[in-house]
Parts: sequence; C-alpha cells; structure tokens
Amino acid sequence: MEFAPSPRAAELTQAVGAFVREHIEPVEPEVLRDIRERRSRGEDPWPPHPVIGQFQAAARAQGLWNLFLPVEHAGEYAVRYGTRGGVGLSNVDYAPLAEEMGRSALAPLVFNCNAPDTGNMEVLLRYGSAEQRTQWLEPLLDGRIRSAFLMTEPSVASSDATTMAATARIEGEEVVVNGRKWWSTGAGHPDCKVAIFMGLTDENAHRHAQHSMVLVPLDHPGVRVERMLTALGHYDEPLGHAEVTLEDVRLPASAVIGGPGMAFAIAQGRLGPGRVHHCMRLIGLAERALELACTRATSRVAFGKPLANLGGNRERLARARIAINQARLHVLHAAWKLDTVGPAGALSEVSEIKAAVPAMACEVIDMAIQLHGGAGMSEDFPLAAAYAGARSLRLADGPDEVHLGVIARLLLKPYQEA
Repeated sequence: MEFAPSPRAAELTQAVGAFVREHIEPVEPEVLRDIRERRSRGEDPWPPHPVIGQFQAAARAQGLWNLFLPVEHAGEYAVRYGTRGGVGLSNVDYAPLAEEMGRSALAPLVFNCNAPDTGNMEVLLRYGSAEQRTQWLEPLLDGRIRSAFLMTEPSVASSDATTMAATARIEGEEVVVNGRKWWSTGAGHPDCKVAIFMGLTDENAHRHAQHSMVLVPLDHPGVRVERMLTALGHYDEPLGHAEVTLEDVRLPASAVIGGPGMAFAIAQGRLGPGRVHHCMRLIGLAERALELACTRATSRVAFGKPLANLGGNRERLARARIAINQARLHVLHAAWKLDTVGPAGALSEVSEIKAAVPAMACEVIDMAIQLHGGAGMSEDFPLAAAYAGARSLRLADGPDEVHLGVIARLLLKPYQEA
C-alpha cells in the first residue's frame, strides 16, 4: 500500500500550508474577536468578515480552490472553477491538504473546501441531474452561495436514520417536504441558499429504500430557521448549526436527488470521503493544539521550572505526538482503501477512523487546555473552540457507538459464518 502523495499533491500541500500559516493564522484571532464583539453589541454576528472574501480571492488566484474535487468527477469543473492542475485528487492526495486546512477554523472556507458544502457538492457531482448541477452545484463551486445538510432531528434518535420522522412525499409532479431538523450545519451563513433534506418517502419499501434526498431552497415558503444552536457554548460563526422547520414545502419532483428512495445509497457514497476529510482536518487541529502546548510548556514557569519539566508533562506531550502520528497513518490507510476498493470495501476502515480520530483529538486538545490553565478555557486561545469542534464530531456523521457496531459486525462476520 502506498500512502505517499503524488508530486502534485505534495506541491499543493506545501502551498496550502504556507497560505494557512502566513495569511490566515495571523489574523484569525482578530477575525473571531470581531465576530464575538458584534454579538456582544447586539449586532448581527453572522455576516462573514471581509478578510475571508479577500483570502478566497487570493486562494482562487493561486488555484487553491475546490481542492476536494475527486479525481473521477472533477474534469471540466476543476478547470472552470480554479483547481490548480485542472483535475481532481484521490483521497490519499487530498488527505494532507485537509490536515493543513484543519489547523484553522477559517481555512476550509477560504479554500471552498468546508463542510457541509464539500459533501453536498460531491452528492451533486455523483447523483445530481444536469438541471440540479446548473442551478446549485455551479454556484457552490464558484463560491457564490453556501449550503446546509438537513438530516438530524430533535424528536428521534438520529443515530438510527430509519427512525426519521420528517417526510418527503411524492404527490404527482411535486415532492412535499415536512419536518423539523436541527444541527443543520451551514444554515447560519447569510449566503446559505439551499439545503439537502432527507426525509421518509415510502415506509412500505425496504428499510434502506424508504427515504429520499431533496434540494430545498432556504427562501422557499414554509422553510423557517428557528434558531442557531451552540456547541458547548460556541456558535461556530459564520456557518453555524441551526434548527429548521419545514412545513408543507412543495417543490417540483425534479428537486429529488437521484430519484425517490435513493437517500441511503447516496449517503453511503457521500459519507466515506467526507469522514476522511473530517478526520484529517481534526489531525491538523490536534497538531496545532500540540504546537500551542509545546510553546506553553517551554515558556511558562511554575515552581521554578518550565511546565514541561513538571508533573509528567513531557510524557503527556510525547504520547500526544505518538497518538497524532498513529491517527494520521490510520486515516491514510482508510483513504487508500477508498481509492483502491471503494466505499463498500472500506466500511470498517472508515468507521475505525471516525471512532478513533475525534477521541484522539479531544484528548490532545484537553491536554493542551490543561497546560494553559485558565487561559485554555478562555477565548484568548483557540483551544476551547477546538475542543467543542472535536467533541461535536464524536456525534456528527454517526456517534462512536454506531461506528464501533459496524466494526464489530464486520470483524465477527467470518467467525459467525464458520
């Protein structure tokens, strides 16, 4: 198995890393502080800071744009929408780029590689009609609009998607959408214009052919963003997570992606690469937390010694280094499996990283917070927000328990068949 990036991917990784460190990281604290101050003054905190648009233009001019585009589906879109080299990347090649972007809360948005837009764009690439691609995919690739993904519901155990209460009923030439969704990431951005909604279409069909995905314009009658949610006290501006109500939303049946009953099949194609993206971004986040921890441990003195020389902190830093390196190789292996055998052949590996990497990131970030003392809990450092993001991902895209169940089922299957 080969985890080394191609020469092109190595060049892109270096370019993205340099952009993040030289341009984004130095101004990120100021940008986030401006957002918080707007909120404290009672102003609308959601419009993105002007510097984000400036950075997006600079990144696009360098061809550091839509780098998530998969090699088998990029083609014309990569050429038209700015990816350096004009073709897409394999999962193994994209993984180190996602790690570099994960160092910053703003970086994925700067490179037009942020969730849930990447997953939504891949859905439209793989399953969207020509009309859907023209109406929604191209503006997303161009960075003119943002999107949301509406799946999780407050009234049911959304770890089991078959319990979904929201509906997407086909009535003649229309699809009628009803339901209440929450943790709808992306819905807080003022440029969020469309959401992919998942709902029950036919309860009499096979349990994995009952649901459909529908493209819902957020300004359509019957769609209401009820409130923005906090994740451990953080709103995650400028994207945010919303609770959204959809009441008798009538759309043409052509808004259904791939056809009625296709939602689970689409989700499987969407979530494998998306989980690699999430996990590699978390590795970048853990790397930055470890850097901050090392800086604090060597510069801060207590009881006459640097923190690094107190209370087993050297061992804690060393174990963090080991844990991050192990996680990186784990994710690269899953990316390699996706590239070589596809999502169906990499089910265990994708579930393995989704269970392992967020837990690792939480531990590393928590260690960094501990070394920073009270400062680590404050907004003076990015660690509290980093922990909220890492902890959220132990639930998003399936909680740990679901992924551990998948791993165990696949592990035990040959023994039970013997």
